[in-house]
Amino acid sequence: MKIKFFFVAIFTIFLSHGQDKNPDKKAYKKRVLETVEIDFLASYYNQEGSNASVTGGVGNEDLEDFNPTVVLNIPLGEDDILTLDYGISTYTSASSSNGNPFDGGENRDKTTSPWYASSGASKVDTWKSLNIDYSHYSEDRNTIVTANLSNAKEWDYESFGFGAGITKLSNNKNTSFTINTKVFIDKWIPIYPKELDSYNDTSGDTSIGFFYNKPIYNEQGGVSNNWSPLNNFSIIDDKSRNTYSASLIFSQILDKNTQISLFFDFIKQDGWLANPLQRVYFSDIENFYMGNPQSIPIYTTKENTDVFHLADDIERLPKTRTKIPLGVRLNYFLNENFTIRSYYRFYTDDWGLNSHTLNIELPIKFFNSFTLYPSYRFYTQSKADYFQPYDQHLSTSEYYTSDYDLSKFNSNQFGMGLKYVDIFTKMKLWRIGLKSIDLNYSFYERNSDFKSDIISVGMKFIVD
Repeated sequence: MKIKFFFVAIFTIFLSHGQDKNPDKKAYKKRVLETVEIDFLASYYNQEGSNASVTGGVGNEDLEDFNPTVVLNIPLGEDDILTLDYGISTYTSASSSNGNPFDGGENRDKTTSPWYASSGASKVDTWKSLNIDYSHYSEDRNTIVTANLSNAKEWDYESFGFGAGITKLSNNKNTSFTINTKVFIDKWIPIYPKELDSYNDTSGDTSIGFFYNKPIYNEQGGVSNNWSPLNNFSIIDDKSRNTYSASLIFSQILDKNTQISLFFDFIKQDGWLANPLQRVYFSDIENFYMGNPQSIPIYTTKENTDVFHLADDIERLPKTRTKIPLGVRLNYFLNENFTIRSYYRFYTDDWGLNSHTLNIELPIKFFNSFTLYPSYRFYTQSKADYFQPYDQHLSTSEYYTSDYDLSKFNSNQFGMGLKYVDIFTKMKLWRIGLKSIDLNYSFYERNSDFKSDIISVGMKFIVD
């Protein structure tokens, strides 16, 4: 239905845009947006790592994602803009596939390991999202009121969001102040690790159902029936995950060369904030495995292809979280060809995580229509209170995770972008003119054996 709605909207735009207007009815007033704008965006993302959270902080993190998006900006009269944003993100994940590592995998028909993708249903998934934004500008263009709705869904998660905001400009538009609020009402459609889900289905009987004719081994490689998850495994009791945020942004043009912006966010979350598919292992509980017992001694190495550590529990985290980011942007215009854009952000939350982000971008304009965008970002964060690596947690803890996104790490990101702008939209097909093309590439690397890269392209068209 969303796709049908989207293309009906496009068709309606062309029909309404072609209607004659009578310029004599009233004095001309410049529109906020003169014509319909259409953006076609696409990105390809690839990552590699060795600390997969689905397999308890050890294992293959390979992931590929392709994300096409279409954005329509539609003028509604002289003072209003409607924006429709529809995107699809299709990914293949080695880590997620190991929600069920027991159904065969790459070149094998038995139990896989955390280092290889299985053929589980969670290996491939599609995230679909629709965002609708409305903006109204006052007569003097010094007040902008916005409202938005959003919906997104994938196989184990669904999100519905709404929000509103207001921007006030003053001092000949050299000063602006913005307040934004957003609410996301999300819901888990929980998928659990296969062995825990099956244990729950059989009421703890490891001789029937999924476990039938599948021997379980202890750490010494001997057959054992002593495995059971912590507290016999309890499924999540709250499928909600809600987020409430408020943002304040102050921007000031200091002089003809310098602009500064300050921002402050307050974010509150509640509900089930852990991921029910992510395993956790405890150092004070005996380890049990399924697969080839001869590979147990090499379990944490990539030579392990055929044995899997049965989970002690899933990730469990507090049911509330408060996040506070604040930062500053400083842009300096050197001359008509060179600009410096800088950004700093400090972040803190009540899970014990603190971080610093520093970003710099140096747009270089040449040949009038082209701009080159080299950029660099440095990021560092502390460890959250509830994080420990694979098999290092204690079963007496109330909360625990081995998700390396909550670990201590530093990262560096290097980027390069190229933008072409045709201010006169000379390149046209029928009534559609090309306004700009963007091409960007970024390489990202952590000091925790994780790296990724992303290439993206964007094309903006206007409809006469």
